[in-house]
Amino acid sequence: MNDVLLSGMLENPEKGRIRQDNEAVILPAAERVFARYGFRGATMQQIADEAQLPKPNLHYYFGNKQNLYLRVLERILHDWLAPLEVMVADEDPKAALEAYVRKKIRFSFTRPDASKLFANEILQGAQVVQPLLQNQLRQMVAEKARMLDGWIAQGKLRATDTTHFFFTVWSMTQTYADFDIQIAAILGSDAHSEGAEERATQHVLSCVLRICGLE
Repeated sequence: MNDVLLSGMLENPEKGRIRQDNEAVILPAAERVFARYGFRGATMQQIADEAQLPKPNLHYYFGNKQNLYLRVLERILHDWLAPLEVMVADEDPKAALEAYVRKKIRFSFTRPDASKLFANEILQGAQVVQPLLQNQLRQMVAEKARMLDGWIAQGKLRATDTTHFFFTVWSMTQTYADFDIQIAAILGSDAHSEGAEERATQHVLSCVLRICGLE
């Protein structure tokens, strides 16, 4: 009996590592396919082909397309909210806001499919992610809005509606992902370059800091 238990303990870490490795391939592949075809249009076979893994692997780890779609959206929301973590109460407001804007722009330039997929889910009524929005997103925004209100009370920022402030930042930063084709039509082949990203960052930063009285 002890030998069996020991064998299981030795095998589990390896199985866990294999699972993590496979999920690290499947989730980004699913993100690209769902962004391209939507939930209804995407198939598990398309995702398996994109991930270059056998289709049974997807069913083994996620069960069905609905579960995989939810996991992809959970991952996107987690990564989408992560930049807010750089904003802490004892940080210099200007430095914190700049770090937040830079991370949001970086996400739009490096993960456009993630932003498009999430935006499309919202436009379709957010039937899958509504609980996530009403919990993680609402709580995080409420927490950071209170922090901005504290900075305003201390005279560190110009008075503004701190909840709507986040809506404004999202619209300015996410447009570079959600409408990248439109932007590329105007900027041409340079639209996705490092120079274009920095130009976008500087422009959005200028707007955000001006709103907050930190020009």
